[in-house]
Amino acid sequence: MPELPEVEVSRQGISPWLTGIQVTRVVVRDGRLRWPVPGEIQELVNLTIHRVSRRAKYLLLETDFGTAILHLGMSGSLRVLDIGTPAEKHDHVDIELANGKLLRLNDPRRFGALLWTREPAEAHALLAKLGPEPLTDAFNADYLRERARGRSTAIKTFLMDNHVVVGVGNIYANEALYAAGIHPKRAAGEVSGERLATLVAEIKRVLAAAIVQGGTTLKDFTSADGKPGYFVQQLQVYGRGGQPCHQCQQPLTEIRIGQRTTVFCSQCQH
Repeated sequence: MPELPEVEVSRQGISPWLTGIQVTRVVVRDGRLRWPVPGEIQELVNLTIHRVSRRAKYLLLETDFGTAILHLGMSGSLRVLDIGTPAEKHDHVDIELANGKLLRLNDPRRFGALLWTREPAEAHALLAKLGPEPLTDAFNADYLRERARGRSTAIKTFLMDNHVVVGVGNIYANEALYAAGIHPKRAAGEVSGERLATLVAEIKRVLAAAIVQGGTTLKDFTSADGKPGYFVQQLQVYGRGGQPCHQCQQPLTEIRIGQRTTVFCSQCQH
């Protein structure tokens, strides 16, 4: 599943081609995504996209009269192509632009979404109750300490709760917990304030590094210009179960927490 860095890389990739450009046509070949593509998406036609922003893993195409909300789901990707480029299998939606380009949504598993809202995007039901963005000042040690107080939930599950903080998906939760030396099954409320401060810093570092390097390459994702991400080369634990820990050489342990693969070092993380 594309995680926050991958979605941010997509935003950065498509933004120069869409910002300030008028939409001339919306072609929906197959609207059977996670939620059916609404007929109201045609209201985007003849409107100018003023900004391409991101909230959690949602991409927002903002106009003066409404916002298109895009989600890549588990296997979705976006491409900027020339109008007239033949569609291939799983190319479900094209947003054609006055500059001769189109934004194409490809989604083999159809867990992605394209929605339309006339209201402020932050008021939409999908966005209204989300936690802070991890790379903003709103996500800090004091905030995380307050949210973790008294919580018996495993710290990894806690971090992946979008009501606590958005965008810390499975890969980067594994990586940040390893960097902070915190066992992923430790109860969130039992992690000291000092260690939570370290964890916040590591989450910001890991996510920022992944964005700079183009996102993590997964089998279903390449960035908007077609180039794969490279952060996978620097993953310390994710996907390395049974291999030596880079710090102590002990084999890394792989378990399931909340149905998600979790890799950690039982010696370095406690």
